[in-house]
Amino acid sequence: MDKDTFKNNRKLNIQVITLSDRASRGEYSDLSGPEIVQFLDTYFKEKAWTFNIDALIIPDDAKRLETELQKAKENKTDILITTGGTGIGPRDFTPEVMKKMIEKEIPGIMENIRLKFGQKVPNALLSRGMAGVMGETQVYSLPGSVKAVREYMGEILKTLEHLIYMLHGIDTHKKHK
Repeated sequence: MDKDTFKNNRKLNIQVITLSDRASRGEYSDLSGPEIVQFLDTYFKEKAWTFNIDALIIPDDAKRLETELQKAKENKTDILITTGGTGIGPRDFTPEVMKKMIEKEIPGIMENIRLKFGQKVPNALLSRGMAGVMGETQVYSLPGSVKAVREYMGEILKTLEHLIYMLHGIDTHKKHK
């Protein structure tokens, strides 16, 4: 199958999960999850791709995150992005849960982001965000701040379409004669 056939016949299913005890209890509004949704909505509309985005807020609960990741993998969710839990605080465990679930880590994306933004704001180097693949699902873990989400999404979107095609075995490289 070529990329145009795939794109025209495949509705992408996307999930965004915010990890936050306080937002899950309604103590404050989630801002980072909706920011991710907005980036993805704009991106896929510009690409004229049919898609569905589900957003979920869960408490900082490792077992719950693991359950949600497993469901996404079983349902063959195309893209899953988490926000929150990537720091070094006592309730930051997202990378540890993801490491157990990811079959293929894609370290270059997050390394590039940390280095790029760490030049201006050294604290960005403390983020432990990850990117990888679980079955047919691309996963990304982003920090919980809106500013960081904007920085990360700006970089992630540069490779997202190509990664979708690669994950489904679609060769997008031009054939050399």
